Amino acid sequence: MILGKKKVRIVGLDVGSRTLKVAELADSKDGYTLKKFGMSDIEPGFIEDGVIKNPEGVSDAIRNLLKMFKIKDINVALSIGGYSIIVKTITLPEMPEAKLHEQIHVEAETYIPFDISDVNLDFQILGSDEDNPGQMGVLLVAAKKEIVNDYANLIRMAGLNPYIMDVDAFALQNIYEANYETENENVALIDIGANKTTLNILKGTRSVLIRDVTLGCGQINQQLVSKMNCRPEDAEQMYHSEKSDEIPPKELVEIITAVVTDWCTEIRRALDFFYSTFPGDHIQKIILSGGGANIKSFRELLAEETSTEVEIISPFENFAIDSGLDRSYLERVAPQAAICLGLAMRRSDDK
Repeated sequence: MILGKKKVRIVGLDVGSRTLKVAELADSKDGYTLKKFGMSDIEPGFIEDGVIKNPEGVSDAIRNLLKMFKIKDINVALSIGGYSIIVKTITLPEMPEAKLHEQIHVEAETYIPFDISDVNLDFQILGSDEDNPGQMGVLLVAAKKEIVNDYANLIRMAGLNPYIMDVDAFALQNIYEANYETENENVALIDIGANKTTLNILKGTRSVLIRDVTLGCGQINQQLVSKMNCRPEDAEQMYHSEKSDEIPPKELVEIITAVVTDWCTEIRRALDFFYSTFPGDHIQKIILSGGGANIKSFRELLAEETSTEVEIISPFENFAIDSGLDRSYLERVAPQAAICLGLAMRRSDDK
């Protein structure tokens, strides 16, 4: 959804439930140059399950983040996900795009579990269906108007212009395609955030399954904060390092393992659905992003339970890096930067 038409410079802004990320890219003849990237935390409870509970607090945090990293462009690409978004690949009779624009609301009613008047709709024609002559594949996206408006108003409250509203899974796909060879490879992109996990399974460059589930690092945080009576920041340090002087190693491992086992179960269900839909295919690789990607025991368990190679995303791989940026910092935060960088790649003349 593009909320403007003029070609302008766009900043990527990832508004997470615990962390804000901002990125600014410059185009060059060889690709992209990362000019600026930064992150800052927001208070627990400001955003819950994708719902903005404290818009004033979040907008202040956004302003402070952009000021901290000296970002002056006001046109923003941001994304949403979770229960407020429905993404489906559907099959329709072949027709011109202009005609589908006229009919999309009628066609979508069959597939969208919301009142059609309560959502913004968008679509992309994927091409002819090889197995069904006269039919075409269509990627259908529905976003609840209330959530879209809340995030657009949040950005305006921060003094910015919400120029592009994207979907988390698509932003993740953008950054993957910019850094990896994608031809003839089936890949599962999985972003583990604080309170939401986004999964996008690709066949080459075509997304065939998108799913968001309300699981994330916040589950580990809650258990550690409750058990240790510590600050959320301290809990995060414990599970990222997977060691602490404050809690016996065995107990820490048990807490982490219990949570990441649930993550693996949900991921395995999605993969099983893929295999039932495409029985002749195999997923060659799982690529992780988000804060949860840094948890070594999760990566090891996921690889074991899915019998699939698991790796952490390298979102800066094909980007030139401005000399003023700290490369060691970027390497450390790379998994969390993925969606934000995918948003920063968006341009005003995109579909």
